[in-house]
Amino acid sequence: MRKISGAEAGFTLIELVVAMGCFLTITGAAFDLYMHQQTAYLRTEGQVGVNIALRNATAQLQIDLSNAGTAYFQGANIPAWPVGVTIVNRVVSGGSSCYDATAFSYTSTCFDSLNIIAGAPPATYPPINSTDSTGGNVATNCTDTSTGVAYGQAAPGLTLAQTAANYKAGDNLLLLTANAKKMTTVVLSEAPVVAGSALEFLFNATRADGTNNLANDPLDIAACDGQTCPTPNNFGNQFCGADWIIKLAPITYQVDSSNPSDPKLTRTVNGTASVVMDQVIGFKLGATIWNNATDTVSTQYNYDASSYSSHTIGDQGWNFTLVRSIRISLIGRTAPNFSPNYSFRNVFDHGPYQVEGISLVVNPRNLSMND
Repeated sequence: MRKISGAEAGFTLIELVVAMGCFLTITGAAFDLYMHQQTAYLRTEGQVGVNIALRNATAQLQIDLSNAGTAYFQGANIPAWPVGVTIVNRVVSGGSSCYDATAFSYTSTCFDSLNIIAGAPPATYPPINSTDSTGGNVATNCTDTSTGVAYGQAAPGLTLAQTAANYKAGDNLLLLTANAKKMTTVVLSEAPVVAGSALEFLFNATRADGTNNLANDPLDIAACDGQTCPTPNNFGNQFCGADWIIKLAPITYQVDSSNPSDPKLTRTVNGTASVVMDQVIGFKLGATIWNNATDTVSTQYNYDASSYSSHTIGDQGWNFTLVRSIRISLIGRTAPNFSPNYSFRNVFDHGPYQVEGISLVVNPRNLSMND
């Protein structure tokens, strides 16, 4: 038998090249498959993340809406028109768009905002009766909110000083007549002080009819969505001894679009905003409106709060008291991928990201408004 020498052992150069070629081909195919699978995995992971964020956001909205209109009035049952929800719809005019298709960004005009209004916990912040500067339970010389000053009595069981400690600058107050026919809302410019036999509240004056503007009424209760308030309406500026001053505990949902690459849905409570969801590209609010003419609720959702109407003469235009249910449409996306190698484009707005949407309908009155 012929013995192979050391010089003749091993692979030839051709065998080595063929082996390396096979190895590189198989490895390249494996990596190519891995990259495709990784991309699909990341897309699925991103889509699942958006779905979870949408569900968490709508769950929080539903919880808050279930408390809309609670604890704001203790003296009478007024289920026919509770203050519970005010909506600010931003309607884009025909022929224009709030979406920048080049930058894949959305401006603030794309998003509505929602104010969920409830009274502060009455056990801690009890409603108080209005009065004049003498502090008595009088029916004359009443508080006039168009002067920028209102007076209140001490809460039951508390001194004037103890009652004053329940309020601070920036608090939203609802002033409401005893028969629940007239009201207005103000924001305190400073903490109240004891003035003789009454509490003195200072704020930016309302108009003579009790209406306000959005700067002084961020909850949009008496500002009529920036529109001319309908006449007649439920607003007034005179509040006397049997009337009420209630501290409100509102929650506001709106989209912060200051960073176009990541619009955020925020939830503001007591002036402090927290992020509910990132990458929000749609937040629209519709409402079904009560129709006094037929004593029915419209089946169509109205997406322009300035056009609410009960079809009654003298009651055309904005009127939050007609709201019966709220439809919330929320749209989210994965983070935009601006890499030139990323070819995916969604069918919603053709952006380089995935899009998911969800809708929620809540009738607050069935939950807490006694209607």
